[in-house]
Amino acid sequence: MVPTLGVAVVGFGWMGRVHTQAYSRVAHHFPRLAVRPRLVAVADEVPGRAEEAAERYGFDSATRDWREVAADPRVRAVSVTAPNFLHREIGLAMAAAGKHIWIEKPVGLSADDARAVAEAAAEAGVRGTVGFNYRNAPAVAAARELIAAGEIGRVTHVRIRLFSDYAAHPEGALTWRYERERGGSGVLGDLASHGVDLARHLLGEIDSLAADTAVFVPERARPTGATAGHTRAAGGELGPVENDDYVSCLLRFASGARGVLEACRVSVGEQNAYGFEIHGTRGALRWDFRRMGELGVSRGTGYQDQPVSTVYVGPGHGEYEAFQPGAANAMGYDDLKVIEAYHFLRSVAEGAAHGATLDDAVAAAVVLDAMARSAERRAWVTLG
Repeated sequence: MVPTLGVAVVGFGWMGRVHTQAYSRVAHHFPRLAVRPRLVAVADEVPGRAEEAAERYGFDSATRDWREVAADPRVRAVSVTAPNFLHREIGLAMAAAGKHIWIEKPVGLSADDARAVAEAAAEAGVRGTVGFNYRNAPAVAAARELIAAGEIGRVTHVRIRLFSDYAAHPEGALTWRYERERGGSGVLGDLASHGVDLARHLLGEIDSLAADTAVFVPERARPTGATAGHTRAAGGELGPVENDDYVSCLLRFASGARGVLEACRVSVGEQNAYGFEIHGTRGALRWDFRRMGELGVSRGTGYQDQPVSTVYVGPGHGEYEAFQPGAANAMGYDDLKVIEAYHFLRSVAEGAAHGATLDDAVAAAVVLDAMARSAERRAWVTLG
């Protein structure tokens, strides 16, 4: 019989639900996984939210205090899906309690926060997986293989974009996301962190950068009650937006490649417009998350007027075959989190890293901090 692993979820907003559903599905897609998750506990400070989650998804217990999860001997692994400002405190406590951690990006508000959690996990000997889910798309896995194989020659430049409209409405509530003390750097941690991870995952380390940031919706109304997701608060008391709506950044990679990364949370007309274009000396690759199963590929010896073909990913590309039997069958966002759950549980079972790790979170956070410094100084910043 396959052994079980007691898991808990701390913070049950939308992302907590996504993690829970991933735990529930992972054995169906990866039946050879050496361990099976069991939903032991769920914690959320909003009255009634944890109890509702327990009733709906079958957790053994519910609590408003995440510290009870840290003290629970039944729990061996924890999903940390609470707001960013709680990542460090919860991550440190869970590591100290000897619990493996699947934590959402950006792992706190700064590189210091991410580093503290990573060091605590290493000292405690627990595994740490981070929610950089877009690297799990089979098309991204295919692109990485093509780049490594030299199929597009030496990479010369890349453009990475992450545009969304989730904060575009002027009546969007002034939640923790817009406060520097609780939401950190705003769009940098929320969206640009994914772009940095994709850049590193596909092209390697970043040497230096120059960034610019902006706030386009300077005031929002304060909510009068508990919030989840991106709620509206028309007519409430106005308060200032303290972190950034937009960032653009020039990148120089250790390989010599150049890049442009742009992210915005108030892009009217854009819904999850995430993707990249990568150019090399002999070809190019293009990917759009909204057409997740398609990869644009140009390769050959034509150079000028060389065509781009659409490759539909299928079995053999990343973890695609765990979900669909043949190419061009659609996958979705939640499937990427199932892959993430698989990497997390496999890391625990095997005692070796799989997927995005806490070290990746630290590396991404170092780049994000450098972006913030560059924008403040209006100068290039070298990463050390």
